[in-house]
Amino acid sequence: MIDIKKLREEFDATAAALARRGVEEATLAKARDFDEKRRALISETETLKAKRNAASKEIGKIAKEGGDVAAAKEEMRKVGDRIAEIDRELAEIEKSLRETLLMIPNIPAPEIPTGADSSANICVKTVGEWKDPDFPILDHIAVGEKLGIFDFPRGVKLTGTGFPIILGQGAKLQRALIQYMLDLHCQKQGYTEMLPPFVVNSESMTGTGQLPKFAEDLYHCQIDDFWLIPTAEVPVTNFYRDDILSAKDLPIKLTAYTPCFRREAGSAGKMTRGMLRVHQFDKVEMVNFVHPDTSFDQLEILVTEAEDVLKGLGLHYRILQLCSGDMGFSAAKCYDLELWAPAEKQWLEVSSCSCFTDYQARRLNCRFKDADGKTKLCHTLNGSGVALPRLMVALLEQHQNADGSVTIPEALRPYMNGQEKLVPVK
Repeated sequence: MIDIKKLREEFDATAAALARRGVEEATLAKARDFDEKRRALISETETLKAKRNAASKEIGKIAKEGGDVAAAKEEMRKVGDRIAEIDRELAEIEKSLRETLLMIPNIPAPEIPTGADSSANICVKTVGEWKDPDFPILDHIAVGEKLGIFDFPRGVKLTGTGFPIILGQGAKLQRALIQYMLDLHCQKQGYTEMLPPFVVNSESMTGTGQLPKFAEDLYHCQIDDFWLIPTAEVPVTNFYRDDILSAKDLPIKLTAYTPCFRREAGSAGKMTRGMLRVHQFDKVEMVNFVHPDTSFDQLEILVTEAEDVLKGLGLHYRILQLCSGDMGFSAAKCYDLELWAPAEKQWLEVSSCSCFTDYQARRLNCRFKDADGKTKLCHTLNGSGVALPRLMVALLEQHQNADGSVTIPEALRPYMNGQEKLVPVK
């Protein structure tokens, strides 16, 4: 949630910044108007309460002297009624203000490119060069069939489209990837592993920005008012909701493996094929709680930590800086890491690394006590480290051999009992 002071004191600059994200000035003016009404009501009720306190003393004094206090008491009854009326109005105004603020995205960092969609993103780095081999590369569905590692029809039978089943050496590879990533983050990058719940309450979803705006993209258990998590970012970031941390403990770096659940259907055509866009998938997430002075520097570090996953697997990838119109709702600055899928002939996003400044922390009431004893909002960051389905696609296509086998990257072999290749079973 943005700081309401931005709308009070820097309205024009804030409106100009958020216009880069397609936010209409009228929405911001609406929030500002609610705030002005709220502050006017608070001022009025404080004045009336002071008047009532002073009158109470005066009434007591007059009564002690035997004077008539009936008129004064009637006046104070009217004051009390108005205070009660203001309290009701104030509750409604504060609710409306919060609801409006919750629908406003984060203010983009000044240096990010302006644009409406992914066409304005900037490629800041490409790692490795891809050369097509002298044999036709099978796409992940075809090679997966030869390897016997996917069963899409039975996934449809069990649940529906977008819920694939991974079998045999494919399931073993998936488990190896998860363990490899967690070990990398914890043993070499200073993360603490967490195994959080996969179901959260509405307050948690609101804290990280999924609610209320993106409710239709989420799976909701209405009986208990619980939500299946779309990313481990939700439970891990909410771990410190309503907490006050110590500045000396920052940055705090947490990582978690979870399944993720998303109702979004995705784009039509090839992007819904096979493992390219699914409703349930595995992902390893990285979450940072940092000092505000270091958050954008920490974002650059976070990107390299996600990169290390791809480098260790010998994959060809690139990094994009996202434009204002393509960033996630809560992000102030974001990078995407994309893998090349040679059979699909397209880049596949496997990680988004974002700095949220104090946007999530304000929703979460996540604070820290600075060295001077002042309590301030933390800054939060998160990055996928990384998502499994498209990682699997790129690995199967980039490391494919002419005989239909797939070479297992050396970094994964210790987790696969030394196995060097996925071999065809058909």
